[in-house]
Amino acid sequence: MTTSELGALLNEPVPPVSVEDAEALARAYFGVEAAAEPLGGERDRNFHLRETGGEEWVLKIVHPAEDPELTDLQSQALMHLASRDPGLPVPRVRLPLRGYRADVLWQRGTGPGSVASRIRMYSFLPGAPMHLTASTSVLRRNLGGTLARMDLALQDLRHPAESHDLAWDAQNVARVGHLLGDSDGDDLARQALDHFVDHAAPGLARLRTQIIHNDFNPHNILTQEVGDPRIAGIIDFGDLIRGPLVQDLATAAAYQIADGGHPLVGPAEVVGAFHDVCPLLAHEVEVLFDLIVARLILIITITGWRARNHPENRDYILRNSQRARAGLRRLASMECRDACAYFHDILES
Repeated sequence: MTTSELGALLNEPVPPVSVEDAEALARAYFGVEAAAEPLGGERDRNFHLRETGGEEWVLKIVHPAEDPELTDLQSQALMHLASRDPGLPVPRVRLPLRGYRADVLWQRGTGPGSVASRIRMYSFLPGAPMHLTASTSVLRRNLGGTLARMDLALQDLRHPAESHDLAWDAQNVARVGHLLGDSDGDDLARQALDHFVDHAAPGLARLRTQIIHNDFNPHNILTQEVGDPRIAGIIDFGDLIRGPLVQDLATAAAYQIADGGHPLVGPAEVVGAFHDVCPLLAHEVEVLFDLIVARLILIITITGWRARNHPENRDYILRNSQRARAGLRRLASMECRDACAYFHDILES
């Protein structure tokens, strides 16, 4: 995949939308009278809405380059989860005043320079971003169990856009190799890519596939409050894709590599809790380590490329990059066969 093939969705900024615009859009399309505050986002323009009556919402102005069917996939997934497992802490979709879709089309401006974007609204989930809470054994096990519940609830969801091409798809990590530079960390990533192609890629076709969240990182998970290990929310369904079930788990585990102790003790606690709810198959365990490493490589390559193209949003884009590089260095000290044996021992104990 060349840099141009990574696409406008990651390379072009979303059109500017003011607070006043957001408040007017919420009123006109969803019947919500609320004060708006900007929220961060990788590719969409997001706002936190507070109604005078106390209800809170998120208004999302979708990147104009996103396929409308992908926007619908996200809405359908949230509604499906609410139906299959009502206790899961995921946002609830607010339907627009008119139309049959869960989103509406907004035309910004007129004439040749006008831009059309889709708009969605869903409930705002209270809580603290998980990255503010120290990672503990209890938190990691709560994380793995919650992810397993969500994946079980998504098992029977199908959608026309589920198999779309996504830069953040770890099974296709080899496509981003050209984004690696000449640093020591990039050399480690390049060696890991070679191993992935030889060891993991040939067996990917055997893996169970379904629609997965694909971005279970600490910025997308909420805890009850800072320091509380209870999971209070799952947000940002923008990277939904049909992919290997174990890839969803590997993505979550990739963010739980501690600075000390055994490199895989944190990921293994996530994996063990997931396995208790949604048992893994033996050949899924065999590629788990490679998929964890693949996620780290994607973080390093894609965020570095995007930060160079969007320096104004550099801090947000690179929020996970430093830990990914540190995690890759730690995992590079392990042989894949030893990592696989470690995971098997944990799951069999």
